[in-house]
Amino acid sequence: MNEIAYNPVWDLESIFPGGSESEQFEAHLKRVRAGMEKLEKMNGEFEPLCVRSQTDQFITIINQLEETMKQLRDAFAYISCLSAQNVHDTYAKVLVSKRSELKAKMDGVQTNFKQKLAAISKEDWDYLMAEPSLKELAFVLTEQRNKVHELLDMEQEMLLNDLAVDGYHAWGQMYDAIVGSMTVRVEEAEEVKTYSVGQASNKLSSPDRNVRQHVAKQLEKSWTEHADFFSQTLNHLAGFRLQTYKHRGWDSVLKEPLAINRMEQETLDAMWSVISNHKKPFMQFLQRKAELLGLEKLSMYDIGAPISKEAKTVDYTEGAQFIMSHFRKFSPKMADFAKMAFENRWIEAEDRAGKRPGGFCTSFPNAEQTRIFMTYSGTTSNIATLAHELGHAYHQHVMNDVHGLNQGYAMNVAETASTFAETIVANASIQLANTKEEKQTLLEDKIQRSIAFFMNIHARFLFEQRFYEERKKGMVPVDRLNKLMVEAQKEAYCDALQEYDAHFWSSKLHFHITGVPFYNFPYTFGYLFSQGIYAYALQQEGSFEDKYIALLRDTGSMTVEALAKKHLQVDLTKQAFWENAISVCVNDVEEFLAL
Repeated sequence: MNEIAYNPVWDLESIFPGGSESEQFEAHLKRVRAGMEKLEKMNGEFEPLCVRSQTDQFITIINQLEETMKQLRDAFAYISCLSAQNVHDTYAKVLVSKRSELKAKMDGVQTNFKQKLAAISKEDWDYLMAEPSLKELAFVLTEQRNKVHELLDMEQEMLLNDLAVDGYHAWGQMYDAIVGSMTVRVEEAEEVKTYSVGQASNKLSSPDRNVRQHVAKQLEKSWTEHADFFSQTLNHLAGFRLQTYKHRGWDSVLKEPLAINRMEQETLDAMWSVISNHKKPFMQFLQRKAELLGLEKLSMYDIGAPISKEAKTVDYTEGAQFIMSHFRKFSPKMADFAKMAFENRWIEAEDRAGKRPGGFCTSFPNAEQTRIFMTYSGTTSNIATLAHELGHAYHQHVMNDVHGLNQGYAMNVAETASTFAETIVANASIQLANTKEEKQTLLEDKIQRSIAFFMNIHARFLFEQRFYEERKKGMVPVDRLNKLMVEAQKEAYCDALQEYDAHFWSSKLHFHITGVPFYNFPYTFGYLFSQGIYAYALQQEGSFEDKYIALLRDTGSMTVEALAKKHLQVDLTKQAFWENAISVCVNDVEEFLAL
């Protein structure tokens, strides 16, 4: 029996004491602004045509850029934590607006810097990148230099950044504000209780179908009541992007998300093709699960239902011990890190009202710490989420001593680290199952994640592609958004469900995030890439731990294709790797069906 009971409430005081009214944080924001002003001044004095005589000055600019970006990341992380832990914190809402202003300012500074990079001649650039202190940054700096040629001129790009504060980003903030104020009324034991959206959503994993059905209807009622608001946020976010792309001369809405994720269209096409060609086993799983639950077909709210009649819950400390013990079998270093995170209260997991729904991991690079946010109610899914977010945190942990400019890894490889951590825990627990029933339950929970990434995420991807095509012609009304959503779900799930979720476009936060467009396919990439890495690890002699750490440390300084070629010796633009990766997931289904 573990003698230590871990506290599920995080510690933010050790970062900046005083919460949203912290004087120390206000002083930090002043340092951030001063850093940006200093960087802006240094940029203005730098002459790209005289770079050989100003090499030392260029290196000084790089050092200031790294320092300022780290300070900015600290600020953004703290604001994210404050706004998530209490959606009613009015001071935190003010800070969210300040965050947008700071981002716009920094985007403008960086745009100016990138313009200077683009003005350096090829010969002088090669000379610069040969400097010992700049060699490790060659990929990132060259990437920034090349991107300038696809942008508008500096004045126009800076105007876009400024207008985005109260335009583009404001629509995302409006969505968060509305969701934060929403409540869901749920009947329990002849009593009506009021929950936040996140708390109500957790009840969709109840073993009682009547509960799931009731909660799903109540959630749908809430989303329907606010649908007109959310159609505004979604349409205006997409409209801003499309106008920006038009003026830049970009034809494809996938150009920006692919560039952000440092991956080729061929890689994305190969991945989705393999998934589409291997959906039959997962359809068989959904049908078998329906039979086990006594249903002709599953509905969307049944997909996450446990097949066991008893809903086993595990308290926070037990869940932590479970994760750490399984991490240790693969990676002692990862287990030690997780132990530190639990002991130092880097995790906000308390099940209480007033929290933002969902989960995330954010980093404080100067303190070399991370913070994880989620709502833990003891379900198997909660344990998986906790392992997932710890995977994100470990990714940052192994990169703490990497140059700050090389820490900017993209979402797709970030999701690789998180789902790899999930896989370690899931596979270890399946292997240790004591009974056939326990093994079947654990396999089902793992397959659920494959269903999410191969079908649910696929539906999101299909919906967004089609929505953007229609948005080019004008505003897309609520009824049309609902129809597009159901059509995408039917296609992605191969019409295997009884009822679909027409309002998913409004309830899924990811559609309304301004930082990253197409906040969907990187999840599937990360999941399937992690399965391929896991399969590769099993084939290696000795420990794979150090090789895995080496791969993570390179994620911010190369394309995903180059990363896979260097560390796994595979070509991601070809279907062979993805075939091998998905076979791991198909094997899970075959084993489940055999049981």
